[in-house]
Amino acid sequence: MTVETLSKPSTDRAHDRDWWRGAVIYQIYPRSFADSNGDGVGDLPGVTAHLEHVASLGVDAIWLSPFFTSPMKDFGYDVSNYEDVDPIFGTLADFDRLIERAHALGLKVIIDQVFSHTSDEHPWFKASRQDRTNPKADWYVWADAKPDGSPPSNWQSVFGGPSWTWDARRRQYYLHNFLSAQPDLNVHNPQVQDALVATSRFWLDRGVDGFRFDAINFAMHDQALTDNPPNLDGGGKRTRPFDFQHHFHNQSHDDIPAFLTRLRQLGESHGGRFMVAEVGGERADSEMKLYTQGPDRLHSAYGFLYLYADTLAPALIRQGAAMWPGGEGQGWPSWTFSNHDAPRAVSRWARGRDPKAFAEMSLLLLVSLRGNVFLYQGEELGLPQAQVPYDRLRDPEAIANWPETLGRDGARTPMPWVAVAAHAGFSKVEPWLPIDPSHIDLAVDRQERDVDSTLNVTRRLVALRHQLPGLRTGTMSLVEAPEPLLVFLRGEGADQVLCAFNLGFEPVTWRLPAGWRIIESVNLGGRGALPPMAGLVARRD
Repeated sequence: MTVETLSKPSTDRAHDRDWWRGAVIYQIYPRSFADSNGDGVGDLPGVTAHLEHVASLGVDAIWLSPFFTSPMKDFGYDVSNYEDVDPIFGTLADFDRLIERAHALGLKVIIDQVFSHTSDEHPWFKASRQDRTNPKADWYVWADAKPDGSPPSNWQSVFGGPSWTWDARRRQYYLHNFLSAQPDLNVHNPQVQDALVATSRFWLDRGVDGFRFDAINFAMHDQALTDNPPNLDGGGKRTRPFDFQHHFHNQSHDDIPAFLTRLRQLGESHGGRFMVAEVGGERADSEMKLYTQGPDRLHSAYGFLYLYADTLAPALIRQGAAMWPGGEGQGWPSWTFSNHDAPRAVSRWARGRDPKAFAEMSLLLLVSLRGNVFLYQGEELGLPQAQVPYDRLRDPEAIANWPETLGRDGARTPMPWVAVAAHAGFSKVEPWLPIDPSHIDLAVDRQERDVDSTLNVTRRLVALRHQLPGLRTGTMSLVEAPEPLLVFLRGEGADQVLCAFNLGFEPVTWRLPAGWRIIESVNLGGRGALPPMAGLVARRD
């Protein structure tokens, strides 16, 4: 329910050097966005054809997940050529057209840079593995076996099993923190850093507006190859050998910030392009601050606090606010509730409650947080996690760990564009992952016709964030309230707004303080109580 309608924000913000501060950025997973050539896989022309939909949301930018040349062992996060487009996604000319169209619509374009590792089919690795004396011999992390032939350290990979694979040509092990087909670059090597900086310059020269640096805290390792200590308390359910260790030595090296400074300098030389780090792991809090501290490191850091949380509760929001209090020299956070690596928030958090109501409440909460907002494709439709049968799984982690972890495929299924069309209008042929039947009724064309749809609510909420400086860039102060009520203030002075949410299952007795007027709400009931999944934003009369 809207109590006060706000005018559409000016597009002038897209030309501001600090456009990114408090921005709403829409993540596109190209394989699953739109298929233009009928091969069942989304591509760059498909993205370009649907950019008007993205622009209609009022977002500031798009983030494109990898589209680079790749054997697709990890669906693009195993890059074999940093400076070209994989044929499955199109051509460099297609990318240039995408950039041109996005900019014409007032959208910035951010792309992934995967600098911790490459594909084992990258020419750099093919050269490096030939022998121990070639010019690229030290471009990857190689180490001799222990006297008994076992790996050089006890490090475990994210996707299961040791982080080391034996290579008969060099008669050494190589490091891979992810799949064995994703060998780790030796980013300690200045030549490797120079090559990576050059690849970023290539894309900046083509007009991209910023980068998301994938798994950047894995970019450097302890060169002494010290064993990781055991994680004795586990911190939750252990489904992989990776979960049994503290990862103190195969990631998070002290030299990473200096490399980030080089990247920031490159961005500044191109007019101040936006740069955000993806940082996961048990020390993510301190690392995100370290990687964004001061004016010479990255602008923002992208964390996993909400992505893997099983429950949305006030304590979780308080934790996020405490992580980024806004101190002197501190960077700027970026938040997301869903992405291509985690189950969709509606399915994780609704817990039997109405999914549409929950989706809209969580969207209002997301746009009310201090920091940048990353909105994942389909989130504007309220899509739940898709159910993917075992025989259709493509995610290597899901296949290896079935059924303990269902993997990432359920968050990666195709966007439903047209309810009555074959494959929901995503493709003319069977797509690479199946369309979940529950997504059909949530297709874009059906929601366009419904003024009360989640899609139209999303447009309203994004506009609200842009209209209210307190929401976009203001401070955040928590207000004491009984569980499951969440109340906080954003901004100060005339820009201050009050945000209140009932994250529980039952109505909560609560009244808006005197002198405040509701300007936006979702799922709001009668006076004197907040129904479950109700949320509101108010400002002073």
